Amino acid sequence: MSLPVQPPLSGPSGDALSALQIALHAAASGTSPAGSLLEEAQTPAVITLVAGGVALLVVLAGGTPWRLGRNVVTIVHEAGHALAAVLVGRRLQGIKLHSDTSGVTVSRGKPEGPGMAFTAMAGYLAPSVLGLVFASLLGAHLVGTVLVLIALLLLGVLVMVRNAYGVFTVVASAVVLALVAFVAPVEVQAPFSYLVTWFLLFGGVRPVAELQIKRRRGQARDSDADQLGRLTAVPPVLWVLVFAVATISCLVAGGLWLLEPLAT
Repeated sequence: MSLPVQPPLSGPSGDALSALQIALHAAASGTSPAGSLLEEAQTPAVITLVAGGVALLVVLAGGTPWRLGRNVVTIVHEAGHALAAVLVGRRLQGIKLHSDTSGVTVSRGKPEGPGMAFTAMAGYLAPSVLGLVFASLLGAHLVGTVLVLIALLLLGVLVMVRNAYGVFTVVASAVVLALVAFVAPVEVQAPFSYLVTWFLLFGGVRPVAELQIKRRRGQARDSDADQLGRLTAVPPVLWVLVFAVATISCLVAGGLWLLEPLAT
């Protein structure tokens, strides 16, 4: 006569035991699962992915977010013209930033030659090059240096701005930077720096495409590319191609730096 087999007593499964062990360890060490999740959210890999996704969405979506962000690109664009003018020995007269996100930098010197060509070329390259510099600094974990460079950039542009809207735009950007640097928690500084860097890298490419679209419509006859065409006898469309190759190259190189934490 076979005795009835007693079913095994139910007990915690392997997953449940693991979860229990984690909870006991957390309790013993004074941490919590919520704290662990917060720490994971602050890792460079998560920060760079989220910041990159947000920046790409703003650049691709267009509309009001891109219009607001494009003011930042214009500030860096005109700063690039200004810095190049100073480096080649031209006399910088001033910078104007307009509500349609355009801008102009005025400098005095020879109206032609390599110095003028370099000054005209620097604008469209500046956001991408600065984004690449920031990416290298973030790769070296120098978040504070990125914030300092942004502050110096805004200060330099503010000194040279010659119209009310330009002053308003630069001051508004400086207020945001000050809030991040001095008011917001320290944990906000790294995501902000990554967001600005990604935005410069992505945002440096879109204006080049917009430039060529305007040129096809006959709306940008005095663009940087057309000025370079007159200065160098190289067709303006080739200068647009140079801008495109340079900005995309900066995006790829900077992206590799920023995405490096994902490979570790």
